[in-house]
Amino acid sequence: MNRYSLDFKIPRSILIHLFLFTAILFLASCNNKEYNEVPEEKKMTLNDSIKRGEYLVKTIGCHDCHSPKRMTERGPEEIPELALSGHQAGDSLPPLNPETLKSGWMLMSGDLTAAVGPWGVSFAANLTSDDTGIGNWTMARWKKAMREGKLKGDEGGRMILPPMPWQNFAKLNDEDLESMFKYLKSTNPIENAVPAPIPPNKLDSLKTS
Repeated sequence: MNRYSLDFKIPRSILIHLFLFTAILFLASCNNKEYNEVPEEKKMTLNDSIKRGEYLVKTIGCHDCHSPKRMTERGPEEIPELALSGHQAGDSLPPLNPETLKSGWMLMSGDLTAAVGPWGVSFAANLTSDDTGIGNWTMARWKKAMREGKLKGDEGGRMILPPMPWQNFAKLNDEDLESMFKYLKSTNPIENAVPAPIPPNKLDSLKTS
């Protein structure tokens, strides 16, 4: 044997301690890592969707035009039992002075369910779940009406008349539009066949005497 060689052995106890120390460092380094947890996407239940729809319908302002109102000392107030049923069949409009329209004005009835402008007279639709409202609508028809402005969602139908701001509703995402429709379909049905619009050439029937 070379006289300079060493017969050196590391004690077993030191090896065990070295292993444990390395394991502790490894675990500590794992715990210090930051993991970005991806939250699980929670799908809305039908009840959640209806509540979301109710919130949107009330805050966006659908009741402003589609709910009949009674005049009080504080101005028009919604009639709860007629909520979202649109301009009431049989209601008469006040006399109209056509010269006002020629001056550039757009007029609304006292309960805000009828509007007069260059397009003639338009009446707020019945949005309740009755068949005179949207009771027989499908989700596809609802989306077409809101996204493309087609009356009742009919492909070959005319465009929805002002002042209905369907262009704004077209910007809502699918989840919001679907929630609104589900809420409207859950409302109490109110039978009310809203009158057909009056074209501009028929406004003479509303002239003041």
